[in-house]
Amino acid sequence: MNRRIVRLALLAAVLAVLAALVPGGPAAAENWPHWRGPERTGVSTDTGLPLTWSATENVVWKLPLPGVSGATPIVWGERIFLNVADSGRLYLWCVDRASGAVVWKRQLDDRDEEKRKGNMSSPSPVTDGERVWVVTGTGVIKAFDLDGNEAWTRDLQAEYGKFGILHGYSSSPLLHDGALYVQVLHGFYTDDPSYVLALDGATGATLWRVERPTDAPKEAPDAYTTPALLERATGPELVISGADYVTGHDLATGKELWRVGGLNPTANPMQRIVASPIVAGDLILVPSRVSPLLALSAKEPGAPKVIWSTDSGPDVPTPVVTDEHVFILRDQGILFCLDRNTGAVVWGPERADPATYSASPLLAAGRLYVTSERGKTTVLAADAHFEVLAENVVDEYTLASLAVADRTLYMRTAEYLYAVETGAGGSASGAARTGTP
Repeated sequence: MNRRIVRLALLAAVLAVLAALVPGGPAAAENWPHWRGPERTGVSTDTGLPLTWSATENVVWKLPLPGVSGATPIVWGERIFLNVADSGRLYLWCVDRASGAVVWKRQLDDRDEEKRKGNMSSPSPVTDGERVWVVTGTGVIKAFDLDGNEAWTRDLQAEYGKFGILHGYSSSPLLHDGALYVQVLHGFYTDDPSYVLALDGATGATLWRVERPTDAPKEAPDAYTTPALLERATGPELVISGADYVTGHDLATGKELWRVGGLNPTANPMQRIVASPIVAGDLILVPSRVSPLLALSAKEPGAPKVIWSTDSGPDVPTPVVTDEHVFILRDQGILFCLDRNTGAVVWGPERADPATYSASPLLAAGRLYVTSERGKTTVLAADAHFEVLAENVVDEYTLASLAVADRTLYMRTAEYLYAVETGAGGSASGAARTGTP
């Protein structure tokens, strides 16, 4: 058996034992609190996930949705949270995980607009199991308790000036230790500076706000990335990628601690960055616009060092990192597996279904799930040999990444939110429901 699969299975068993010993809520492996999962890496320790499904096969329920969104479903306990655009308005939906019924809806803003393939619902919410926070593409930030009671609201454009980003603001927030970290990296439509903001999660009060300067021209200052968290011996640091640089910031003050360039070696004025940085231990993976993708080592104090790079990076989908490998999905369905430590090609280029891919890949139980905009998910073996295990067709427009909670896959298309489980059986058409907000 593949060593990676054995390690994941053992880890899942340990987490299950710990969950039984610790009262007061589900284990981390049962939740999906951030758009890239509990460790913000796109990796789940869940086992028993479905290998095959369709619009009806292995579907527990499917909830009709009013339209497309790039926001990933966020799951905690028995609640699912969705950022939703509907008829020009933006909402946060809370959905019952067991039944797929809508528990409540809360309006966030009435200024939705389409931006190319996206809209103002693109940022994913984040939760800690007590509150849920949501950012809209219009710059409105709201906090709610799990029953839908609003705790506070902020409006970044009203407070700090209009966003000047070409394809619409879509960065998701980062939650850590009760604070919400938000980045606004823009420049195509504005000369106003980019900035990074820390808010008190309980009150919405500003903890700090720092400008993030850049010499990137034209569209290159625009970034659609989400902040990452780097744990170091000297304390955690905020990692921000975009505008030709990756920077590290002090969590307490926002002060820039280090800056690494090299994300735009040809000075391309259209080098906006979409795929987010990924931190795995002391490794920081920093995509740009395909070329280059930089791998940084943060083992030593100070600015991380580039240890390898590749010109076969992604544009939109954020990569997945394991103990041994880096899996890269490019927009055309081209896949690479690289050695985590050296960047050497283990396999690739290989191709999934020829299509456009915007959703980021998911890794769980030794499988890699990649979903195209056509709603087809290819499941591959996540090891040193390229192998397609299954192809699952829903045939609905899909931008959002998959989410996982307690052996269930959640797939969001333009038409439905699907709950997919192994052994769920045949047609779920009778289980489709809108719920009672």
